Parts: sequence; structure tokens; C-alpha cells
Amino acid sequence: MSESVLVIDDDTTFNAVLARALKRRGYEAVSATDAASALDLARRTPPDAVVLDLNLGSSSGLQLIRPLLDLAPHCRIVVLTGYASIATAVEAVKLGAVQYFAKPVEVEALIAAFETGQDKPVPSVEVPSDPLSVSRLEWEHIQRVLHEHDGNISATARALKMHRRTLQRKLAKRPAKV
Repeated sequence: MSESVLVIDDDTTFNAVLARALKRRGYEAVSATDAASALDLARRTPPDAVVLDLNLGSSSGLQLIRPLLDLAPHCRIVVLTGYASIATAVEAVKLGAVQYFAKPVEVEALIAAFETGQDKPVPSVEVPSDPLSVSRLEWEHIQRVLHEHDGNISATARALKMHRRTLQRKLAKRPAKV
């Protein structure tokens, strides 16, 4: 019997393409575009693995990690995001995700992450020798403070001692390259 994978992403095109790619590689892939349908699918058939988008419309995919693991304690959760940050990566792993990838990601990398479970060692990751740029450090810090304030822009701006509109402009930009 092949492993079941639950793909949770609000981008319907990306969701369908990823599910189809996983099916071609022998996985039983099912799709959900929101938290409620994802939890419903996981209740009916607990998945072996989950691909979870960090941003699901107006909510955070991080909020789904614990409920998914409660429904399927053995499942391996891989978090995907278009805007990666160290703060959200650390939080995802603390909550129980086995891997965190920035989009776009190769299907083979997802499959390798599924295979690194409790019984298999996590492959070593090479740490870059170059320090992060000041722009990237700023982006990471803003993301961490934003996460601490549950996405509240006004509270984050106050904590950073920054005007709210300035913070909104910084958040509208893509993250700085490493």
C-alpha cells in the first residue's frame, strides 16, 4: 500500500500540480485548500505525510500543525512558504514539522523530507559561511516580532518603534536575499 499525502495549499493550481506530481511518484495524494477541509480529510483518513503551506488565505498554516499531529501522530509534516524566514522555520519545527522549504521546491526534496522520519536520521545541512546581509537580518527580525504579535501590524509597529505605514511598506517588499 502506498503512503498517503495531504497537500494543503490555498493556491488551487499549485495544489493540483503538486498532488498530481506526488501521484505520479506512487503516493496517494489528496488536496485541501483551507484549514477546515484539511482537518476533515485528516479525520477521515489520517495521512502519512502532509505538505502544508505557511499562509492559508488569512490564517497561518502553523496553527494546523498541532491539530494534524493530534489526528495523525505518525505523520510527517513539511511546511512550504513563498516568504521564508528563520523565525517561522524555527516555530514550524518546534511545533512538529520535519522540514521547512521556500517555494519553489522540487518534488524529490519533499519526498526526501517525508522519508526522514523518527526512524531515519535527518540529513546534514551545510551552513553558509557568509553572514546574513543587514537587509535580510532586518526582514528576519520583523518576521519574528510580527509572529510574536500574531500578525497584528499595529502591535508589531509599536514593538519595533516604527510607524505602521513604514512597517506595511517593508512587509510588502520581497525578503532580501541571504
